[in-house]
Amino acid sequence: MDVSRETDILICGAGAAGLTLAVDLARRGVSFRLIDRLDGPFAGSRGKGIQPRTQEIFEDLGVIDRLAAEGGPYPPQRAYRDDGAHDDTQGIAMSPPTVDEPYRAPLLVPQSRTEAVLRDRLAEWGHRPDYASRLTAFVDDGEGVRAHVTGAGGEQVVRCRYLIGADGGRSFVRHALEVGFPGKTLGMRAMVADIVLDGLEPTVWHRFHEGDMQRQISFCPLPHCDLFQLQAPIPFDGAADLSVDGIQAFIDARLPPGAIRVRAVRWASDYAMNARLADHYRVGRVFLVGDAAHIHPPTGGQGLNTSVQDAYNLGWKLGAVLAGAPAALLDTYEEERRPIAAGMLGLSTHLLERARQGEMRRGREVHQLDLGYRGSSLSLDRGGDPHRLMAGDRMPDAVLRGAGGQARRLFDLMAGPHWTLLLGAGAAPVAPRDGVRAWRVGLGGALPDGGDLSGLEAGGCVLVRPDGYVGARLAAGEMGGLAAYLAAVSVPF
Repeated sequence: MDVSRETDILICGAGAAGLTLAVDLARRGVSFRLIDRLDGPFAGSRGKGIQPRTQEIFEDLGVIDRLAAEGGPYPPQRAYRDDGAHDDTQGIAMSPPTVDEPYRAPLLVPQSRTEAVLRDRLAEWGHRPDYASRLTAFVDDGEGVRAHVTGAGGEQVVRCRYLIGADGGRSFVRHALEVGFPGKTLGMRAMVADIVLDGLEPTVWHRFHEGDMQRQISFCPLPHCDLFQLQAPIPFDGAADLSVDGIQAFIDARLPPGAIRVRAVRWASDYAMNARLADHYRVGRVFLVGDAAHIHPPTGGQGLNTSVQDAYNLGWKLGAVLAGAPAALLDTYEEERRPIAAGMLGLSTHLLERARQGEMRRGREVHQLDLGYRGSSLSLDRGGDPHRLMAGDRMPDAVLRGAGGQARRLFDLMAGPHWTLLLGAGAAPVAPRDGVRAWRVGLGGALPDGGDLSGLEAGGCVLVRPDGYVGARLAAGEMGGLAAYLAAVSVPF
């Protein structure tokens, strides 16, 4: 056994959630180690939809343009009728961007490419996942976690201040904590496979026998390659044959034999659909993120996105506590994220029922732009009259005119691991603080043209959290609450 190694954070699981957390910690200068039991990166397309709110997160992490280059818009859906005719529709809501919502349509990117982009970003910070490394045991002694990790070089003991279970629906970390995972099996199994085929044009998402759970099958072309993602319900009992011949026979049983010819299977999986939510997201110094905390049917493309946003919420809080914030700040991770996951499970299950009836349209409800934390203990709203933007809401983008004459996007000012303080015209001066970037908006400020900066009142302020949500909205007579709020989240001053 190797001698003990020390790090601030040990992340178990190098999927989308673990990688997002690692990138966020890396840019904060937090020491961590990222391990995964798999021999190498995941190779499939499974979580292929990146919703608009997640695109905003990926912009902040510096990867949105790379992901957009790897992906593309969702293609139109072609629904075939039994008589051979078909109808083409755009089943995914795709609205043009606006100033306050620069991303308003899901992006189609196979999960393996999303994770590859995140690994590349992580490498720019000097970090890489340790594959073929399995967490086998851990003990939380109240001061830290002693974790046993087995890899190619044998067993190591890793001493960390916090352990993160990002290790999927069968999470070893969750089982070891004995955290309940209640929910239900939804009585449905499905096949998903990335295949090379002949017989379908690659410009539309082909859907056959919608609403017929015995014959339903679809083929979604994946961007910038010759692959289609096959999706179909399968019998609940029995093993699925995921070979080329097995998938060919599966298709021929649902479509005229020979209509589609399978040339290769690049990746395939079958799974039972469940909706489950962990009883707790935190036990002492151990946290659950992503599928370790919630699993769900894939309808609506919510899973990967909710997992990424778990990590984005936890990352800045870990960084703050490691820098001296009260440890109680970490309790707000479960407080804020568990209700979001509960709502996501309800939405995904509802959409699954609609899919069983042949209804595949998806609208704004899946974009996650309207989710927020108004009820959180971190949301302080003393902004005077109620406003459409309140503490806990996602901060919308805006275009401001700087004193130098150039247009400035608010998202550009917010980008990075810091807090953003927007001071309205006439607000009392605020002493500089580490970790806070302040901008005076209005006459005489660095941003004299505030544009449509929602919720900012003359003499007051809007304080935006590192994850892009409004932490505090204060009116002119309430500015004395700013220092106390910042002290509670441990921004040094």
